[in-house]
Amino acid sequence: MPQNRSVNPSKLLVVVTSLPNVEAAKGLARALVEENLAACVQLIDGMQSVYRWEGRVCEEHEVLLSAKTTASKWLDISSFIQKQHPYDIPEILAFSPEQYAQQYGEWVQAEVNSKT
Repeated sequence: MPQNRSVNPSKLLVVVTSLPNVEAAKGLARALVEENLAACVQLIDGMQSVYRWEGRVCEEHEVLLSAKTTASKWLDISSFIQKQHPYDIPEILAFSPEQYAQQYGEWVQAEVNSKT
């Protein structure tokens, strides 16, 4: 997935996707942290989604996954999610926070750049 514009590689990103259940979300969350693609992943259960798929309107229970990473990891994390995701066309969105605590940003950068 190409980047839309030139970005600061250390800029924080919040990458969001939705999954069909807690087990799938926990598995992906753990893999993202273990692979140093995200410093932290939060899961929010109980989300309801309404969408059109193959000509019909669907309503599903989903789990929202929110991963904290940096812009330098965008291509890797989006590709990893795409490959590991159970959906044919997963939602993969990234947002850059305007402001964040400096210590938190430094921690995220250190975690995604560590070799452990």
